[in-house]
Parts: sequence; structure tokens; C-alpha cells
Amino acid sequence: MIYSYITDGTATQVYSGAVKKAIIQVNAALTGSIKVIDGTSGTTANVATITNPTVGSVYEYWGLTSGLRVIASGACDITASADLSRAGV
Repeated sequence: MIYSYITDGTATQVYSGAVKKAIIQVNAALTGSIKVIDGTSGTTANVATITNPTVGSVYEYWGLTSGLRVIASGACDITASADLSRAGV
């Protein structure tokens, strides 16, 4: 499992390559959005846009093929993780 602790609005490439399961955990309230992208570039959400998530929310996404990229709309406190076990299966 690969983890990235994200605290700002820059694009974060959590992992490049196939991801069996991506998990986004919200550690503190966020007014804004989190974009979840299957890929290694760009800013257009193609997996999900999470809007105004509450503390303790956990989101799971399965079967990403190109990588896990996360972009928050501003200051945040989230953890993004990529489960690589048998990626792509």
C-alpha cells in the first residue's frame, strides 16, 4: 500500500501504474472538492469529484489502470492510498 498525505491544492501523483483499489480518507473538514483521476497528468476528474466531504469520510475506487492522481481545491487534510496487490486484476 502506498500512501500520500495531502494538505494543499497542488496535484499529487500518488502512484503511476495500475491500482487495484484507491482510498481517499478525509482527516479534517474540507469546504471545496477533491478530484480523483485515473492517470498521470491533467486536472479533469475521470473517476470522481468529491464535494464538501465531512471528517472521517472514506471513499474507495476500484480498478484504476494508469495511476492515482488527486487534486484538492485548496487547503485540506486528506490521505490518499493505492493498494497495489494484484493490481489490474
